[in-house]
Amino acid sequence: MRFSLLNLSRSSLLAGGLLALSCLAQTTTAAVKVEGAWTRATVAGQQGSGAFMNLTASSALKLVGVSSPVAGVTELHEMKMEDDIMRMRPVPAIDLPAGTRVQLKPGGFHVMLMDLKTPLRKDTQIPLTLVLQNAQGQTSQVQVSVPVMLSAPSGATAGHGGHGAGHKH
Repeated sequence: MRFSLLNLSRSSLLAGGLLALSCLAQTTTAAVKVEGAWTRATVAGQQGSGAFMNLTASSALKLVGVSSPVAGVTELHEMKMEDDIMRMRPVPAIDLPAGTRVQLKPGGFHVMLMDLKTPLRKDTQIPLTLVLQNAQGQTSQVQVSVPVMLSAPSGATAGHGGHGAGHKH
């Protein structure tokens, strides 16, 4: 009995620790490690922005969704060159192979925040919920607090300002 109470106590501490970690821009859970998360600040009237991060899954997963209370629409997107034009399109999922760092970055896969409810102000944080799916089809969620910046943090890939000329949806 004492052993099971000790395990319960450790489980409660572990759950509390994981909850606290989920509030950081660098998050580690049993399923996925999130590093270098950031989103670009916006100006008044700007309706969209991108969010970027590096994801490393401990076992094969798919990122199948994302949500945030700051945006009316939040989607997974891919940007790539087609016929000398940079095109952006929504994608249903992003594969996260086990042990492989997958970059969500400007000019590639990223999170698109659209119909913003308020401007994203520099030096604030926004919440994102990542929805992951394992090979058996079970889903889990990871909460991430993402810093809002004017440009990519050092070591990250810059770009993806607005969606102006040269971008096709």
